[in-house]
Amino acid sequence: MTESWAAALDGFLSWLKVERAASHNTLLAYRADLARLAEWMESNGRPDAGSVEHVDLAAYIVHLSRGGLSGRSIQRHRSAFRQLFRQLLAENLIPRDPSTLVEAPRAKRRLPSVFSERQVEAILAEPDVLEALGLRDRAMIELMYATGLRVSELVKLPAAAVHLEGGFLRVLGKGGKERLIPCGEVATEWLVRYWKEARPRGGSAAFLSRQGRAMTRQNFWVRLTGYAKRAGIKGKVSPHVLRHSFATHLLNHGADLRAVQAMLGHADIATTEIYTHVSRERLKRIHAEFHPRG
Repeated sequence: MTESWAAALDGFLSWLKVERAASHNTLLAYRADLARLAEWMESNGRPDAGSVEHVDLAAYIVHLSRGGLSGRSIQRHRSAFRQLFRQLLAENLIPRDPSTLVEAPRAKRRLPSVFSERQVEAILAEPDVLEALGLRDRAMIELMYATGLRVSELVKLPAAAVHLEGGFLRVLGKGGKERLIPCGEVATEWLVRYWKEARPRGGSAAFLSRQGRAMTRQNFWVRLTGYAKRAGIKGKVSPHVLRHSFATHLLNHGADLRAVQAMLGHADIATTEIYTHVSRERLKRIHAEFHPRG
C-alpha cells in the first residue's frame, strides 16, 4: 500500500476511534476492508484516494462479486468506502466524493433465529439454583431475556448500574451511548437472590466467576448452550438468539417498535424492524397450521 493510501486510511480510522468511539473489532474490520480496496485501486492505476472515480468503485464492486463475496459482504465493503470518502471530502482531502452513486447487490435479509417462549422457559428451568453457579446463571439468563442486553453488556454490567428501587439498568452500549432499560420484577428478584446468597465478595461486576472475576462472553455462551442442550433444544443457540427472542416476544405481545429500538440500543430503527418480519412469519405459520383453509 502506498504512503498516500496508508495515510488516508490511518486518518480515517483515527477519526472513527476518537469521534465515533468505534470498538477495537470494528476498527479491525474497517482496516481489513479498506486495505483490500486500496490494494485493488493501486493495482489498477489509482495511487491515492483523490484519483478514484465513480467507475473505479463500480468496477471494484463487480470485482468483489466475481470473487464470490455474498451480497451482505459487498454491502459491508460499500458502506466502509462510502464512509471513508465522505470523511475525506469533509476534511477537504479529496476534490469530490466518487462513492455517491455506487450501488451494491441487495443482500438477502435473513430472519434472526429466536427461541419460542416455551423454549426460554425450558432453558430457565435447567440451572440448579441450589448451587452458587446455577443461581448466578439463572439470574443472568433471566436478566438478559428481560432486557435484551448484548452479551458483552451483560458480562461487563457493573453492579452499580443496577437500580433496584427504580427497577432499571443504566447500560453503556456501542459507541459509548447510554440507555436505560427496565428489568422487570422477576429478573430483579433473581438478581437480588444471587447477590444475597451466592455472589463472591469483591469485584465491581454484577456477575462474577467462581474466582471472583467478571464473566467472559465465551463462558456465558458455553453455559447457555449447555442448558439449552439439556432442555432438548436443537438448532442455533447463542446469547444473541436470546436477545432476538426478547425483541420478538415483546413485539408479539404488542410492544411499540420505537420502545423496543430504545431498549436494544439500535441507532437505526430499520435494524429493529427485522423483528416485525419474524412476528409476521410466526403469524403466517400459525394461520397455515390452524386455519381450516390455511
